[in-house]
Amino acid sequence: MISAIGECLRLYQFLQHVPLYLEYEDVLMRPETRRRCPLRPAEQTQLFDAFLAATELVTVYYRWRPNLRDEGDSHVVELAVAAGDAPIVTYNRKDFRGGELIFPQLRICTPT
Repeated sequence: MISAIGECLRLYQFLQHVPLYLEYEDVLMRPETRRRCPLRPAEQTQLFDAFLAATELVTVYYRWRPNLRDEGDSHVVELAVAAGDAPIVTYNRKDFRGGELIFPQLRICTPT
């Protein structure tokens, strides 16, 4: 698992901004998430820190509210728009469809 993550970090540039970091941190610190992970808590923290060190922090200057199905996903659209042509890679594609505010350059992809 760790070698696959390392390979992804070498192949792709992951983008980050403060709201996404806080969301990742919240999910990763939940007891049920920690229990499902085969790594010890200290190793989980080290892995998260390594991932963050490999990400590029993007400053978002404008808040766009595309009226998505899940308002909590709007900050991900803001990050993609601020980054230019960066795709959003998610298994949750349906929540990024149907917004009232359309960004023609926005790409939603599923991880392969």
